[in-house]
Amino acid sequence: MPTLEDDDLIFRFPSIEPDAQFSISFMRTLRIPDTEQTYFLPPGLGTFPLRHVEDYAKNLPAHTLDRGGVIMPMWQAEAMWMSFNNDGPEWSDGNSMETGFGLPVAVKIAAGKINAVSGESWRPGLHRDPQDYVVSPSQPWLDGFAIEKGVIRQFVAMPLGDGYSVEEQLTQASEWGGVQISVTPLKASVWKRIKAASGPAMLMDACLSRCCESVEMGLGAGGRMHQEIYEDAFNLEDWDWDTTERVFVSLIHAKDWTAVTGEAAQNEPLTAKDYTAAGLPWFDYYAKDLEALLGSAALAGVKSIAETFADKTGAQLVGSSDITIGKPVTLAPDLPGPRPVRSSSSW
Repeated sequence: MPTLEDDDLIFRFPSIEPDAQFSISFMRTLRIPDTEQTYFLPPGLGTFPLRHVEDYAKNLPAHTLDRGGVIMPMWQAEAMWMSFNNDGPEWSDGNSMETGFGLPVAVKIAAGKINAVSGESWRPGLHRDPQDYVVSPSQPWLDGFAIEKGVIRQFVAMPLGDGYSVEEQLTQASEWGGVQISVTPLKASVWKRIKAASGPAMLMDACLSRCCESVEMGLGAGGRMHQEIYEDAFNLEDWDWDTTERVFVSLIHAKDWTAVTGEAAQNEPLTAKDYTAAGLPWFDYYAKDLEALLGSAALAGVKSIAETFADKTGAQLVGSSDITIGKPVTLAPDLPGPRPVRSSSSW
């Protein structure tokens, strides 16, 4: 069962490898301009706080409690990205002791039960044609909805019920909101075979080559960003579906965070314009040996929050004008008693 530790979701699979763990952090970031320009990766500005839903049962709707998981505050029109980390135990090749990068996992992400990679409605299991998940560590983070090859639209929080969320546009309903996550590890036999065939220094290469008024919020599609979603180079049957873990992350409007939890809300986020004016860096990620997915036609057809705002008001959404940024910093793959989070069959 996943646990919540220092605002990270931690997934452990002791039946596969006793000390292996995978974590997801939800990162505050700049909302990039929502225009036709495609931007590079904005920075992480610290993590969002996560709290167990059952700790605030008196202040939350019954359906939020029923779904289990955690709650997280976001301001209206605030952006976020998810950071993935595979922590590997030390292991020996017989001659040395080094730290591996960790057990690979397949991560499925949905917003309002709309898959962020394929654009399809949530369904159990892992699927190809189209692929509906990402593989970590080859995919170190996810910033938004995959709309075309090498391009995503940023995850941006908006209140449910006003037509901004991807869920509302594709299903004509605002039933779920939030973020849905499932994590599936490699089968023990497959992981053992990979480790036996590769020395510690080769292990990463081996895996990469295979490898408004509403309290509740949903995720809409923000600005265009360079980000490749990589193909899974493992076989579909290599994944241990029987050990999949799930978590529902309910999004709470930050203005209501104090009323729900008694804690002060984080400050409203910095703008992309102010960040760039301060001369701070943007980023790019390059993994030359991995093939990118084509993106989802359904997600490509979703209106961005700026387009929806213009349709509703006839005005331009604040923060949607283009900005000029410098050359991005290029990133590449690196070598290398908590409480459980309750899930539910209700979603």
